Amino acid sequence: MEQLTDDERRQWKRARARRALTVALAALVSLALAAGAVAGDLTDVIPGPLTLREVAQSEVRASATVLEGGTITPAADLTRTVDAKRAAALVDALRRAPGVGKDISAAVIDPNGTVVAAHGESTPREPASTLKTLTALAAASVLDMGATFTTQALFVQQANGADTVILKGDGDMLLGAGESDPHHVNGRAGLATLANETARALEQRGISSITLAYDDTLFGTDRTPPDIAQNNPGNLYYTPVSSMAIDGGRLRATTVDPDRFADYPELSQTTAQDVAACFAALLAEHGIIVTNTTPKAMQAPADRTALAAVHSAPLSAVMGFMLQHSDNTLAEEFGRLLALRTHAQNSPQGAVDAVSAELRELGVPTEDLHMADCSGLSPGSRVTVTTLVDVQQRDFTAGGAVAAAEGLSVPGLVGTAVGRLANDDAAGLMRVKTGSLGEVTSMAGNISRIDGGALAFAVIVNNPTDIGKAREAIDTFIAGLAAL
Repeated sequence: MEQLTDDERRQWKRARARRALTVALAALVSLALAAGAVAGDLTDVIPGPLTLREVAQSEVRASATVLEGGTITPAADLTRTVDAKRAAALVDALRRAPGVGKDISAAVIDPNGTVVAAHGESTPREPASTLKTLTALAAASVLDMGATFTTQALFVQQANGADTVILKGDGDMLLGAGESDPHHVNGRAGLATLANETARALEQRGISSITLAYDDTLFGTDRTPPDIAQNNPGNLYYTPVSSMAIDGGRLRATTVDPDRFADYPELSQTTAQDVAACFAALLAEHGIIVTNTTPKAMQAPADRTALAAVHSAPLSAVMGFMLQHSDNTLAEEFGRLLALRTHAQNSPQGAVDAVSAELRELGVPTEDLHMADCSGLSPGSRVTVTTLVDVQQRDFTAGGAVAAAEGLSVPGLVGTAVGRLANDDAAGLMRVKTGSLGEVTSMAGNISRIDGGALAFAVIVNNPTDIGKAREAIDTFIAGLAAL
């Protein structure tokens, strides 16, 4: 800093004194203005939040009256009797209808289990897919229907130093190839979501190259009922149960609604391998190099922490999908899951044994029951309408097996009975399971009657003289039951 002369020093001191005085005066003025504003606010001379007046307490208005919700539809009167004569007349008309033939059984019961009309009720007949209602009841009575299937990507560093990801499924045969879809059952768990999360976990570990394997050991090696191939031309109706599959193994490009369709495309017979191949391609899109061209099968080590996982819809929703689409593979899978839960043999026969044992435990009449499989697709199953209708009668009371009833098809609306509504007045009142093979047409279900009350029914027709007309006769029959 340069030195100042005496004159410059005196001028600097005078300027500094003037600045100090100016600052002091400004501060005093600001304080005065602030005090005036506060005083004006307190005395309500100027508007503001402060006041010296007594403030009245605001009154809280009494709550408005709560309105009760209106009744959309009244609860069914399960005590309302069924006109036995009219029911018997409907059964007689069904027996004599064109195309039905002589090999017919039918039964109608009220919610208490009282038989109000029947024909051939003690004769065992081939049931086709109505057999799935037995599997559904047994499985839903034991399994945790709120549980989900989990598909995981596990990380293993093998003895040779190779970084390996093992894709492990525990039964989700409705995986989606894309992102997880919370709005549908089919595709609820998406492989694209699993691949994205797996790639991110690998990148965090500094891994960009892996070998890929898959674990499909859940259902052992015996996965196909012995004679099911006889009713599975072109692999349209069954693929072996698997720990994982995309869209149930259906070999098609796209579908408008993954939960609602009526086509029967060819089913892949290598569903777990298909999932692994799709997963490998999705990992590659995220920059993860899969070194092996074909993912290899191997059993995952126990107690491995997953890099990522996706979860299916609840088992109750999967069962609903199975019943509405009459999915044979999913029916067999529910039988196998029941076998695993009850420690029965892990095989098609073990599944049948587990279902039969649970039905007996529930008190369902099984004296004349013979199950060739859990789906009704294999030839050789035999059941009476007494057994079928007893299963349906249980749907009138809410219980642990409610999932076995919720998934039934609604004629005219959804499922395999979408084209089976014979009378618009009965729309929405019937929940049914259909059955159809070359020489079989059958149906079982429960009905909310138009004028109140409810009933359950079962019909099996074997060897019809005209299967198309026999189906029409059954449709007319159940519409008539709704009008009782």
